[in-house]
Amino acid sequence: MTRLLSAFAMGCLFAVGLAVAGMTSPDKVVHFLTASSIWDPSLALVMVGGTGTHFLLFRFIVRRPSPLLEESFRVPTRSDLTPRLVGGAALFGVGWALAGFCPGPALTSAGTLASTPLMFVGAMVGGMALFHVVERMVRPREAEPTS
Repeated sequence: MTRLLSAFAMGCLFAVGLAVAGMTSPDKVVHFLTASSIWDPSLALVMVGGTGTHFLLFRFIVRRPSPLLEESFRVPTRSDLTPRLVGGAALFGVGWALAGFCPGPALTSAGTLASTPLMFVGAMVGGMALFHVVERMVRPREAEPTS
């Protein structure tokens, strides 16, 4: 229960940070991605702040014998680029550029019950469901032995 409450609290903190930084507004993203007179660098500042914080604290944190609420760290070890990873990243980027939302800000904005973030979240959930359907159809074929 402590882990769930901790995850919920961190999610709330993240949502508050997004809202305070103005990142729940799709216009912020669109104005960042637009190379014109309305260009808004604030998204870059948020990214640099997040990346910088991670860079400074990651090495310090993983020196601990274990996380505070887990038995061990779960640090990814894969470093290869697969078509699935590149395709997913491209799809994420296109969706972000077209809608001005990525999952965190969209979920935060959905709390306002405004139609645009609710439609985005619905489409996002639908896309995740479609991915799992396609994944189930494709994976068994890959596992079948060839004759």
